[in-house]
Amino acid sequence: MAVAHAQTMSDRLNKQAQKGDKAKDRLVVESQQLVFDKDKNTVSAVGNAQLYYQGRVLEADKVIYDRNTNRVFASGNAKLTEENGQIAYGDRFELTGDFKDGFIDSLRVETTDRTRLSAPRAERTDGETTVFERGTYTACDACKDDPSKPPLWQVRAKRIIHKNEERTIYYEDATLEFWGVPLAYIPYFSAPDSTVKRKSGFLPPHFVISTTLGYGASIPYFWAIAPNYDLTVTPTFMTRQGVLGQAEWRHRLMNGSYNIKASGIFQQDKSAFSNPPFGASNKDFRGSVESQGKFLINDKWQWGWDVTAATDKWFFQNYRYRTAYDDVFTITGFKEQISTAYLTGKGERSYFDARGYYFRGLSYADWQKRQPVVAPVVDYDRRFVGLGGFGGELTLNANLTSITRAETDYQSLVRANGMTPGSYQFPIATGTSIYDTCAPGQYNRTNCFVRGVAGNYTRMSIEASWRRTFIDPLGQSWTPFASVRGDLAFASLDTKGAFNQYLPNFIDTSGDVISRAMPAAGLTYRYPFIADTSFGSHVIEPIAQVIARPKEGQIGKMPNEDAQSLTFDDTNLFEVNKFSGYDRVEGGSRANVGMQYTFTAAQGAFVSALFGQSHQIGGANSYATSDLAHVGANSGLETRHSDYVGRLQIQPSSRYSFIARARFDDSTFAMKRVELQATAALTDKLSASVLYARYAAQPDLGYYVRREGLSTSATYYITDNWYVLGTAQFDLSRNAQEKFYQQTGGQFSNALTFGSVQLGAGYRDECTTLAFVYGNSGKMTLSDGTRERVQTFMLRLELRTLGGAKYSYSQTSMATPDGLGQ
Repeated sequence: MAVAHAQTMSDRLNKQAQKGDKAKDRLVVESQQLVFDKDKNTVSAVGNAQLYYQGRVLEADKVIYDRNTNRVFASGNAKLTEENGQIAYGDRFELTGDFKDGFIDSLRVETTDRTRLSAPRAERTDGETTVFERGTYTACDACKDDPSKPPLWQVRAKRIIHKNEERTIYYEDATLEFWGVPLAYIPYFSAPDSTVKRKSGFLPPHFVISTTLGYGASIPYFWAIAPNYDLTVTPTFMTRQGVLGQAEWRHRLMNGSYNIKASGIFQQDKSAFSNPPFGASNKDFRGSVESQGKFLINDKWQWGWDVTAATDKWFFQNYRYRTAYDDVFTITGFKEQISTAYLTGKGERSYFDARGYYFRGLSYADWQKRQPVVAPVVDYDRRFVGLGGFGGELTLNANLTSITRAETDYQSLVRANGMTPGSYQFPIATGTSIYDTCAPGQYNRTNCFVRGVAGNYTRMSIEASWRRTFIDPLGQSWTPFASVRGDLAFASLDTKGAFNQYLPNFIDTSGDVISRAMPAAGLTYRYPFIADTSFGSHVIEPIAQVIARPKEGQIGKMPNEDAQSLTFDDTNLFEVNKFSGYDRVEGGSRANVGMQYTFTAAQGAFVSALFGQSHQIGGANSYATSDLAHVGANSGLETRHSDYVGRLQIQPSSRYSFIARARFDDSTFAMKRVELQATAALTDKLSASVLYARYAAQPDLGYYVRREGLSTSATYYITDNWYVLGTAQFDLSRNAQEKFYQQTGGQFSNALTFGSVQLGAGYRDECTTLAFVYGNSGKMTLSDGTRERVQTFMLRLELRTLGGAKYSYSQTSMATPDGLGQ
């Protein structure tokens, strides 16, 4: 026997690495001592032994190489690291000289994605297959306080076979254990190993129970056809309706990707659904097609689409529950399908977007002929800086919009004083057409307004605006601005048909070209007064804005398709144009004034308040003259002196926040609109939010009584992993609506929403996701008066690397007015 001190092999390894692949075939040994036993013909590496061979590293306190049998024996903190980073620990390794074959005692394998395999005894064959006898598998971390405890879940099997070449792990005679307790027996199954990102095979099932569908189960199969495209086929077997077929194709290309989803079913029991026009009980086949795509042209331009088509508007409601999961489930409803195609370009100071839209309403009160087809919508924005002596910033905006609609969309304008009930009740109750929301003989500006016109309407708008801010020696801020805008509209309106024939009562349908120009110039003044104190800084800032411009022309002569959402509050008090779209533009000279206060405490607390008013000081008030959609009416801007608007925001710390917005009558100071929102992280484990809103009646817009609601949510983490949560929404205007209907002879008081509730609980850690949610939609009223009450139970379990399962249960009760549609 001879003893020699081994030299460090780092220099040698570097030289071998430079020689190419042949260096991998050489065995390199590093240790504190090398012991040669001539009698036994063995070589032993003793003390921090490390053996490098073909990308593998074997480490142990002692490694013995038997030249007679070409076997390697490693003991004492033995560890084998594969070329892919996978690490195997064992009490004793018995391997061939190339480390590919052999036996390992007390084997424990850790993969790069923190999964673990272990067994008392394992056999390694050809470096490709490892058989774990009486093995266990888990993706859970060991308990920090007591590593000997069983993990949250693990698979225990008679044999676990890991085939590296197939990148698959096979389990034979297996049981699934939670906290060491067996809960499920599985004779045989397989799963991809940690190196697999996508692999053909069955995906976790989804179970469903529904009063309209019966008991059901989905069994998805994923087919990884190629690295850049795949197909997922999901048959769903339902006891009441038969088989729902679903398929999704995904394809990734060099410059983008797209997918196509298709679903279809031949219904077995059509009586489970309402009759037309309340449901699709008359259809044998029902289905849908969806597709999304996004492609890059270069680093500035991209194009794509997002389109959806279905055999009927109720298909998604009846056959698909769409949920999103973050910390909780969110049960989402289906109100509208929007299909679009687009081309977008972005520069350093410019933006271009061209789109087309197709809308489909999903309530049976939505008549498809009244849904617009919008194509194209083109927006262009360009900003210029460094304008020489002018300074400031010049902005150029352009918009082109073309809209086509088959039938005019009317809405009844009802007042409780003297109007007959037939003028506002849902038309089924009056015996008229289901889509006719104005009573016969009342299609005029007194009794109705128009949400959208029939025919084709195209408008082109371009605006150039300039502004620059000056700060004088006293700290006063002066911002002069100027703009000029031009609009050119072409309207080819349709007056043929049962509904379109009334359109001339609202607008000139002669088809003339309409033009409009709006120049404006103004000044915004701010003078912040700052006071620093020992407990924080105060800023009091009076703000005044004066805008000079002529009156708005063509009010009511041009359709209004994109400027119908108008809410006057603190966010747009100092906007030059308070209309939201291009079809309307604010005219007349106006002064906007307000006072803003800001307090910032040294400890981080923050308070901000704003209060102000807008005044019409010259010309006609754009908000006092109603257009076809009555935009501006009951807005708080229709009088010469507007309502007061205010905002109060308080943030005592990063844990708490409160914001209030309100609008007050300019003469009586009565509150017409209020929104209160508070969020709080009460403790590290408990967070909550509440939102309250109350809006006064707006009869000129079809809101005849006040709207009032409350929304709350809370989440409590019982531990770092377990949590409970809940959300609730309440319609607090139910009594006011009931009273209105009773006074005017309405019929649908008991179809009003009283609220909805969601309650949930869940668990999440590094290896497990478990969530349960219960949802109760309350009583929902659609625009047609349908009463629908839905209770939904959803359960989701995911075991990392093994997949998961989902279960949902839906109980639906439905009724329609006067028994119609049953």
